[in-house]
Amino acid sequence: MTKENKWEILTKLGVSLTAAGVSLYFKAIALPVAMLLVVMVADYVTGMTKAWMKGEISSRTGIKGIVKKLCYLMLVAVAVVVDWVVFGIMNALGLSPEITIFGLTVTVWLIINEIISILENLSGIGVPLPEFFRKAVSKLKLNVESKSVDTGKEDVQ
Repeated sequence: MTKENKWEILTKLGVSLTAAGVSLYFKAIALPVAMLLVVMVADYVTGMTKAWMKGEISSRTGIKGIVKKLCYLMLVAVAVVVDWVVFGIMNALGLSPEITIFGLTVTVWLIINEIISILENLSGIGVPLPEFFRKAVSKLKLNVESKSVDTGKEDVQ
């Protein structure tokens, strides 16, 4: 076995172990992140549809919406890094955390935010929402906005 083969094998082993570790770490947050991606796409599509139906569609607004969604993903990434730091500290103290607290919380909060936006878009398109559902969403929206750091009213799709 040559030196090059050894380095190749060690590199492959290192990458494999790293990928396995990352996969294990993210098992608790993988489904919520996938759900977030689905609702982000649905929100963007319903928002653009609403804008098109009202004759208010613009590429600038569309680009702002895409950038906003990418920033959501960056927020999730930052929360996951915070989890990683907290996990490291807890492990050093001999504790074994079982769940990604910050990453999961931020992801679920963003999912709820996107669902509210989808429902607002559907209502703006003319899709009838049952009154009990509309009231529940309205209360949920108030709760989410009151917990938000930035409660700006700009509706960018």
